[in-house]
Amino acid sequence: MAILIVFTTLPDSSSAVKLALALVSGRHAACVHMLAAGESIYRWEGKIERATEVTMLIKTTQTAYPALEFAIRENHPYDLPEIVAVPAVAGLKAYLDWVHVETKSTA
Repeated sequence: MAILIVFTTLPDSSSAVKLALALVSGRHAACVHMLAAGESIYRWEGKIERATEVTMLIKTTQTAYPALEFAIRENHPYDLPEIVAVPAVAGLKAYLDWVHVETKSTA
């Protein structure tokens, strides 16, 4: 089963913590790392925008990804949230095994 690192950005640390707690408590993610706020520049609806955002690095599995994406969309304040997943092609086996265990549903 593949491990994924999913990136998303939030407008502030408060909304990032709220989303991180929802993802981990729902077992959609084993871990969410929130980076310090940084500046984003992007084009939105025909205009160049500039915003301070918190980037989240979410560790999950390919199997858990659909529910994770749904949870992000349900809890995200943006109309079009950044949700980008990249595969982890290598890593410490014990850590990767932990991600698998923590994202397995208990239901």
